[in-house]
Amino acid sequence: MRALLVLLSVLLAVVVAGCSGNDDPPSTGGDTTGTKIEVGGGDALQWGDGQYGVVLAHGAVFDAASWEDQATAIADQGATVIAVENISPESIAAAVAKLHDDGHADVALMGGSAGADAILQLVSQQPGLPHQLVLLSPNKVVDGLGDEPKLFIASEDEPVADVSQQLADNSPGQNNDVILLPGSDHGQNIFDGENADAAMGAILERLAG
Repeated sequence: MRALLVLLSVLLAVVVAGCSGNDDPPSTGGDTTGTKIEVGGGDALQWGDGQYGVVLAHGAVFDAASWEDQATAIADQGATVIAVENISPESIAAAVAKLHDDGHADVALMGGSAGADAILQLVSQQPGLPHQLVLLSPNKVVDGLGDEPKLFIASEDEPVADVSQQLADNSPGQNNDVILLPGSDHGQNIFDGENADAAMGAILERLAG
């Protein structure tokens, strides 16, 4: 038994030595963690340094860091992305103001569930504020939106799927689209489901347009 333990120890030492050579570690795709900033007196994360601005507002059970994968993909497409920690309309407006002050003339607003609702509340009060909207699983229909292009994404079997359809049908402007995905994933949970690639592909195509 003792001989077996010694043999195992030797084998383990060989494996460790082989893994600790001078070879470069495998690439992990770079550091995708957002930079911590302050917006309107609150915390936020920022990715990228592109010409186009995007503000992200998370759902109630999420946080700013939950957008990391999506924010990285959007930033890689040439945008400056800010995810606010406080998803109040005031905080979202402050993030838009920061991007405008930094020279970004066009700013899109993207939110999931409670974040989408906060964006709708803000834009119904300031309809000319965003360049476009991308909203996942909004929970309520509002009036007073502007003519900016709008993309509504929801799952066809979630209870609030009809809200996205109503918003797309009733909002002003000529470019209001709705995508109803199979299943019942709500808000940012869509990015954890089987329709994640389809949703993200549509988002990136819209933001690039």
